[in-house]
Amino acid sequence: MSASVLFDDLGPRGRRNVRLGSVVGGLLVLGLIALGLQRMAVNGQLEADRWAILFDPRTGVPQSLGRALIATLQAAGVAMVLATALGAVLAFGRLSDHAVLRVPVSVVVEFFRAVPLVILILFLFLGARPVLGLDLSRFWTLVLGLTLYNMAVLCEIIRAGILSIDRGQSEAAYAIGLRKSQVLVSILLPQAVRRMLPALVSQLVVLLKDTSLGFIIAYPELLQRASDNINFFGSRYSLQLYLAAAAIYIVVNFLLSTVAQWLERRVNSSGRIAAGKAPLAGANEDQTLSAVQADRG
Repeated sequence: MSASVLFDDLGPRGRRNVRLGSVVGGLLVLGLIALGLQRMAVNGQLEADRWAILFDPRTGVPQSLGRALIATLQAAGVAMVLATALGAVLAFGRLSDHAVLRVPVSVVVEFFRAVPLVILILFLFLGARPVLGLDLSRFWTLVLGLTLYNMAVLCEIIRAGILSIDRGQSEAAYAIGLRKSQVLVSILLPQAVRRMLPALVSQLVVLLKDTSLGFIIAYPELLQRASDNINFFGSRYSLQLYLAAAAIYIVVNFLLSTVAQWLERRVNSSGRIAAGKAPLAGANEDQTLSAVQADRG
């Protein structure tokens, strides 16, 4: 579909207004940056020795932030895998035709979506041993909290992606005798991945940023390590250390988003290639249907 179907192309005046708005917006952003730098200079925040602490290995700060980054990525990576896998299972449960499975899964999903993540982490840390009889480390406390919350959110993303596929797809699959589980896994899910990938990646980025909540249980992630360094070196370096932690989060999230965009292009391009071959496959539709029925027989 051409973009012109959705909106009219801008005329000379419209293009001129867009360029003018871009210039004004850019100047406004540069002005805000300049104002911020000016205030930092007045308060002595741009002094070289305050920033040198971030790069001088003799201070131990670069090594500390590096270890914190590894700890952050470890917790986020494990939680991403577990949350995605459990989210897919829960999504299939919510799509079940059997109320005995669908209702309990729906209750679990709605419960963990409603509970604030910080409360969930605190409960697991303070109440897991006396209430549940579990002896969880700080790592597994954070991972389990992130997993339980994000699996519920990812469940809804995956379910919505599957439901967005045209019903004709599943009806055609049922017509050749496929079971519902086969339709979900083999027909609907691969197509839904292309549609839900942006939302899926956005939630995984949120999960990565939520590892900073490990701060409340003293898990050695980026925010906790920055705070520890501030306590050791003094509040004089607060801005620099917190900005360094924020910059690391920004870079990691940008890389994750870049990988996701590349993956989305690959998936969409493979889908277009498959669609381009569809007419050739359609020419032998009767033979294919006969072969499937013969194989089932």
